[in-house]
Amino acid sequence: MSETFKYGADLAADIEARWQDHWDKHGTYDAPNPTGDLADDPAMVARPKKFVMDMFPYPSGAGLHVGHPLGYIATDVHARYLRMTGHNVLHTLGFDAFGLPAEQYAVQTGTHPRISTEANIGTMKAQLRRLGLGHDQRRSVTTIDPEYYRWTQWIFLQIFNSWYDTEAGRARPIGELAAQFEDGRRPTPDGRPWADLTDTERADILGGHRLAYASHAPVNWCPGLGTVLANEEVTSEGRSERGNFPVFKARLRQWNMRITAYADRLLDDLDGLDWPEAIKLQQRNWIGRSEGARADFTISAPDGGPAARSERISVFTTRQDTLFGATYMVLAPEHPLLDSVIPDTWPEGTREAWTGGHGSPAEAVATYRRQAGAKSDVERQADAKVKTGVFTGVYAVNPVSAERIPVFVADYVLMGYGTGAIMAVPAHDHRDFAFARAFELPMRCVVEPTDGRGTDPATWDDAFVAGEARLVNSTGPDISLDGLGVVDAKARVSTWLEEHGIGEGTVNFRLRDWLFSRQRYWGEPFPIVYDEDGIAHPLPESMLPLELPEVEDYSPRTFDSDDAHTEPETPLSRNEEWVNVTLDLGDGRGPRRFRRETNTMPNWAGSCWYELRYLDPHNSERLVDPGIEQYWMGPREGMPHGGVDLYVGGAEHAVLHLLYARFWSKVLYDLGHVSSAEPFHKLYNQGMIQAYVYRDSRGFPVPAGETEERDGVWYHQGEPVRRELGKMGKSLKNAVTPDEICTEYGADTLRLYEMAMGPLDVSRPWDTRAVVGQYRLLQRLWRNIVDEETGETTVTGGEPDEATLRALHKAIDGVRHDMAGLRFNTAIAKITELNNHVTKAREVPRAVAEPMVLLIAPLAPHIAEELWRRLGHQESVVHQEFPVADPAYVVDETVTCVVQVKGKVKARLEVSPSIADAELEALALAEPGVRAALGGAGIRKVIVRAPKLVNIVPA
Repeated sequence: MSETFKYGADLAADIEARWQDHWDKHGTYDAPNPTGDLADDPAMVARPKKFVMDMFPYPSGAGLHVGHPLGYIATDVHARYLRMTGHNVLHTLGFDAFGLPAEQYAVQTGTHPRISTEANIGTMKAQLRRLGLGHDQRRSVTTIDPEYYRWTQWIFLQIFNSWYDTEAGRARPIGELAAQFEDGRRPTPDGRPWADLTDTERADILGGHRLAYASHAPVNWCPGLGTVLANEEVTSEGRSERGNFPVFKARLRQWNMRITAYADRLLDDLDGLDWPEAIKLQQRNWIGRSEGARADFTISAPDGGPAARSERISVFTTRQDTLFGATYMVLAPEHPLLDSVIPDTWPEGTREAWTGGHGSPAEAVATYRRQAGAKSDVERQADAKVKTGVFTGVYAVNPVSAERIPVFVADYVLMGYGTGAIMAVPAHDHRDFAFARAFELPMRCVVEPTDGRGTDPATWDDAFVAGEARLVNSTGPDISLDGLGVVDAKARVSTWLEEHGIGEGTVNFRLRDWLFSRQRYWGEPFPIVYDEDGIAHPLPESMLPLELPEVEDYSPRTFDSDDAHTEPETPLSRNEEWVNVTLDLGDGRGPRRFRRETNTMPNWAGSCWYELRYLDPHNSERLVDPGIEQYWMGPREGMPHGGVDLYVGGAEHAVLHLLYARFWSKVLYDLGHVSSAEPFHKLYNQGMIQAYVYRDSRGFPVPAGETEERDGVWYHQGEPVRRELGKMGKSLKNAVTPDEICTEYGADTLRLYEMAMGPLDVSRPWDTRAVVGQYRLLQRLWRNIVDEETGETTVTGGEPDEATLRALHKAIDGVRHDMAGLRFNTAIAKITELNNHVTKAREVPRAVAEPMVLLIAPLAPHIAEELWRRLGHQESVVHQEFPVADPAYVVDETVTCVVQVKGKVKARLEVSPSIADAELEALALAEPGVRAALGGAGIRKVIVRAPKLVNIVPA
């Protein structure tokens, strides 16, 4: 028999290549944009839109392994189904191409990051094309294209030129704030008229409000990488996510995004999103909203007399009811007051245990700050057995009791939460209790214990922490809380603090402003220049894009990974010709000398807004046409904030990318550039394809393809190895590339296997040997329609029998529901069951063959196109109508009802699906097997679950 028309690897390769060329040539997946008023375009109205997106891939030099395209195949299947159900589908894919790997490769080889990145993109595009993904190629973007990052820079300028108006609850242009200062509607910080301020003073004031601002602040400094990192880029062990280098706290000048201004909206708007609850919870926890109060403690003079300075220590607490129990204070090592209030000598009466053995407060504090800087936040927050800290030599005054209390510095307080200072209430906080015991500090019970331990903390083993109890020992000169419950006491203290101008009830967030600069080359340049006074100026739009210059050395200066006392030196700073420029900014002041910003944006910048560029990728006049954005992403019923209809990607981006993108979207919405306040309405997290890792006696991975099993033991080159389930990757020597599977079986088989492995949101192990199961499904489908000897179709014009009609329409009904719900594994099971039924028939009617091809088309598009053409159709299967089930054939004529007595099956009845409870009970009780099981006993209860179960309980 000739092999010419037998479905095998060679034929699959030929079919797939031809149809991929056909799709490209004819623009099969091009999604039209509205060209005007939708009311004037009935064709657009007739086809409702769906915007389906994958998370940006990074073009790795290693290429794809079979785990990477899981989500891409899934969105492709779903998008194809949506097209076949009458939707105008936007589905495309770009590349998030700035990033550290390309820069590190450039450092090692001298190859420009653009060259290696574009080569990697070319490899990845070829791999993805081979999978038959139905992307609108006209819309694909890459973040390293200057015409793309021109708009990234433009968005940065929108954020830089904005401030958050808390009264209006939205961002507004910074010029409106300047106008308020200028005309006196808003007073300057020191009360001087705006006209009397210098340019630098004005810039500083506006910088304190801008949504993008530069400041000296505690940052995560990674000497081993030569750059600072966002909190989210530091592991729980206090090391860099990339490279695993130590990370230290340092005060450096960096760009920040004032994402904290949007904390409430970022929380509240989660309720309107169709996201997994686990992801919403992660965002809520990261934002970390807590209600409490701000209280100001005045600094006392060392001798106990009037304060020598005007500084106050502000604290945020969620337990303002315990203010009378504050017996000392603690500042974070990074607290700025430590630079200005430390006295030269120890106050009289300072305990030896408080000084750390140092001769002066300045020496003690400086030494302790250096030690704390070498620890990660995680290490500092760990419950260490030995509490560390030193007395600052400073005392503060408790505002409610007027008591003078010592101020310590300790690393268990972080600058990143609240104000970086705490009032320590050791009787009612576990960490404060441990610290007070270690340093022999007093404790005062102010919340009466409910567990019978009494009110003397000296007899306690730990702090008493309760959510509701009665206040005691809480009476001061002009406020008393004694006898109040915790809730009432909190409200009373908040009111008292506000009345006295030393605090107020307030809300605090765990969320910190987003650190938005990196000391790297391969990133978007900031469109900012500095004048001779150091004032930052935005470049005019006409100067965008500001392109990356050529440099001789791509690496930031790196240091000994343990050397915390270093500062960044960026690659761009070494290009003097680019850094120092003469520009006319169009502000009426003519050409002037400026210095460019030499940091670059983090690799998250380009992925904060790419969904918008997909909509209108070639618009050179604006970010996106408003009508086009409104059509694809505007709010509508069920989508109150608008956004992408379906966004698929890994759960590991729950905080970083998703939170940042939401922030950018809200700023653009506030400024009127978009109609969608949220970027992604529905989020779906796909699982991970895992693979077995084989390790030798040393624990090193060995090539998975070179192992063999004998009697339950795995061997490599004759030596036993250990098998464990883990990630798939080149370093673990267990990667399988999609190219390998496509060559051996075809892309359609790979697509089917990845979708059939299990539920899309669950991780599952890869097994190359199991791929053949889906290969055989396609071979059987092919044989059911095509003669393998002649290549002619074998379908008939006859009518299907009733059993086949029922099998067909049940499959159609089930597959439609599964496709809509992203349950592709069960959809494939239903198609397989139908195909097996048809395989047993002597002949296949066209009325069955064509719906079968349409059912599998979203999953295996190449073979579906080929079969559809061989069945005589000239139009692509991509835009054919998906089959609709006939309800008459979906409902079973009969179902099997199980009859139990005492929980054991005694009979099975074939009954109508619509049978009534009373009729089913009568039939069950009439069954001879049931009567025999009862043996004449009475019946206590009959439980009927029509039509499938009757359970009889004897008396």
